Amino acid sequence: MSSVSPVSPETGPETGTAAPVHALDNPVWAALAGPHAGLAEAGPAGLAARYAVDVSPFAALADPGDPRAWADLAALAGPDAPVWLTGLPVPPGDWTTVARFGGVQMDGTAVRAEPDAEAVRLGPADVPEILELVELTRPGPFLARTVELGTYLGIRRGGRLVAMAGERMRPPGWTEISAVCTHPEHRGQGLAARLVRAVAAGVAERGERPFLHAAADNTGAITLYEAMGFTLRRRPLFVGLRTPAA
Repeated sequence: MSSVSPVSPETGPETGTAAPVHALDNPVWAALAGPHAGLAEAGPAGLAARYAVDVSPFAALADPGDPRAWADLAALAGPDAPVWLTGLPVPPGDWTTVARFGGVQMDGTAVRAEPDAEAVRLGPADVPEILELVELTRPGPFLARTVELGTYLGIRRGGRLVAMAGERMRPPGWTEISAVCTHPEHRGQGLAARLVRAVAAGVAERGERPFLHAAADNTGAITLYEAMGFTLRRRPLFVGLRTPAA
């Protein structure tokens, strides 16, 4: 299997067809080429990569403007296969767009990171309970092995998992905070903010900086994150595609 080109904390891959970009401009690629290389599946030419299908639905291109990268991703995923990309991708004409929605990417460098005594580390044994909470609250995709992406923290009440947050993409120098959710019966207690700060504390201990994504129309979450110190960095798209049929 081809390897994915390495990237630095401040720049993405240099493909020869585009100038280097900030790692957060192509965060899935930067993560798969860096700290998450052990979870990556690379295309034959090394110009595309994706997470293992039971870890995350996201894939990435070294250079979205390079037709060779699209061909490499099609070879990796196989014919008529689902693929999710983020950024501003413009797929070739023989690819099918099945979903498309706007998002915001927020920089958490200024967020006050703080451990939380009530937060507990979640692991593989907790996945069934995590999936129940995700199904109820819909914070984004969470699969059987998503918990392997990084540290996930939860708060329990009466032995029941009622809130959680964790780490997803890890471009060099950065960690995405993701899967932030609270059971409807326990909202309004500040649990989500506490867990975001607790996850951010772990990120800071590694000398990294937190960031996150949210749907552009999730104004409640965006308002919360802004109040915590997150600032808008860019407005990427999240695009669900199908590769060309055989």
